[in-house]
Amino acid sequence: MSLAKDKPYFAQPSDYEDDVHAWAFEQAQLLRLGRFSEVDLPNVIEELESLGREVQELISGAYRDLIAALLEWEADPSSRTRENATLILKARFTIEDEEKEARSLREDAKRTVEAVYPDAVHLAMAATGLPRGCFPIECPYELAFLRDLDALPGSLPDGE
Repeated sequence: MSLAKDKPYFAQPSDYEDDVHAWAFEQAQLLRLGRFSEVDLPNVIEELESLGREVQELISGAYRDLIAALLEWEADPSSRTRENATLILKARFTIEDEEKEARSLREDAKRTVEAVYPDAVHLAMAATGLPRGCFPIECPYELAFLRDLDALPGSLPDGE
C-alpha cells in the first residue's frame, strides 16, 4: 500500500550546493508541511547558524563604523560633513533595526562595543592620519549615545 506522503514532495529537489536560494524555500515548505524526513537537516542547521553569525557581524560592523565615524568627527573638524552625518545615521538605523530582531545581541551590545572599539580606532586613524594616542583608550560613548539617532559630538559647521 503506497501513501501519497511516501512520494517526495519535490520531484527534483534543489541542491544546496547548486542553488541555495531555491533550496532554502523548498526546505521551509517541507518544514511547514511537516515532511521532516525530507528536510536536509545538516544543511538547514548550518544555514541557521550562519544566519545568526551574519546578524552578529552586521551589528558588530555597524557599531564599528559608527564609533569610527564619531571618533573621526571629534578628532578632525573637517570630517563634520553631511556625508559623515549620514553615515553615522545609517549605522544607527542598522543597529536599531537589527537589535529589534535580535534582543540577545542588544543585551550584549556593551561587549560588542568593547570588541569592535580597537578596529574603530584603526579606521579613525586611517581616516584622519592621526596617531593612536589621539584617541581614547576605551570607547568614550555610552550605549544610549550610540543608539540616539540625533546625537552628535558637536555640530555641523555653518553652511554645510
